[in-house]
Amino acid sequence: MYGSYTGRRRHVARAISAAGALLSLATLSGCFGSSGSSDSDHAASAGRPKQRPKSTVPYWVNPDGSAAEQVAAYRKKGEEDDAQLIQKIAEQPVAEWLGVDDPEGQARGFTEAAAQVNRDALLVFYEIPHRDCGQYSKGGAADGDAYRAWLDKAVRGIGDRPATVILEPDALPHVVDGCTPRQFHEERYDLLTGAVDKLKGLPRTRVYLDAGNPHWIKDPHRMVQPLKRAGIAKADGFALNTSNYQSTEENTAYGKRLSALVGGKPFVIDTSRNGNGPAPGKNDPQAWCNPTGRALGERPTTETGDKLVDAYLWIKRPGESDGTCKGGPRAGQWWPRYALDLARNAE
Repeated sequence: MYGSYTGRRRHVARAISAAGALLSLATLSGCFGSSGSSDSDHAASAGRPKQRPKSTVPYWVNPDGSAAEQVAAYRKKGEEDDAQLIQKIAEQPVAEWLGVDDPEGQARGFTEAAAQVNRDALLVFYEIPHRDCGQYSKGGAADGDAYRAWLDKAVRGIGDRPATVILEPDALPHVVDGCTPRQFHEERYDLLTGAVDKLKGLPRTRVYLDAGNPHWIKDPHRMVQPLKRAGIAKADGFALNTSNYQSTEENTAYGKRLSALVGGKPFVIDTSRNGNGPAPGKNDPQAWCNPTGRALGERPTTETGDKLVDAYLWIKRPGESDGTCKGGPRAGQWWPRYALDLARNAE
């Protein structure tokens, strides 16, 4: 259901290369101060996105992400109106989804680049075996041992740098809705509890277990035991609406009900594409997949005004396809037309 690693290799390589370049620049210029202002000023002067105020949102804005690249391409062609629309996406911190290839290098590159400008990395771990029940984002590790090896590399890559991890979107909801075969349930719980343990063993890493959305697992009581068995007691909280379109209001109400059932744990909400809520109508079995008329939601922030809502985050990368439906490219690939629609509809 969620954005896959397929189609992201070029973006990841570019981002890690940018991280290395940023570190080299800082070394040459002596910019190891805590504010990160010099690097932000340099990015701004080069026409690249700068970091947002840390007091509003502590997460790193990737100056070389797909949206930033699209902005540059539009401006090169003189298409300033489209560039301004995509700039709405490029200037926000969005999550980096780690894939199967070199998770240690990816995690190190993103966290080093973020730390260099005094920001936190926002990462998504999305490699659980039997991922997405064979749908658009199918894949993941071959088995439990392969996942543990992948996890160890990703954890080493984070090290002692600050990071927030959204752990395995759809893994628990697909257990609850029966999509993941029962014979894989025990292994999945073991892998998730192991991941929470290892990530919380790091000194500056926060972890949120994915818990679906209000229109997927409608009764929050059904999520309680899966979350407990997956390690919610040790995790920092849970994540809602990842890669979906349900409204912030509905997610907040649902999250509060679920929080009360799991020891008062806080939660984060993916607001990347929920500005107009979900697509209307009930006749489309794939209403979650590239629906038309959607819009960017609340900008990422930790200033939510609610003590139980830790942050509004852009976990799904706005402008990347949900899959090959409604004319979209493969899951996880950048889709300029959809990105423009999201930004335009948010006006």
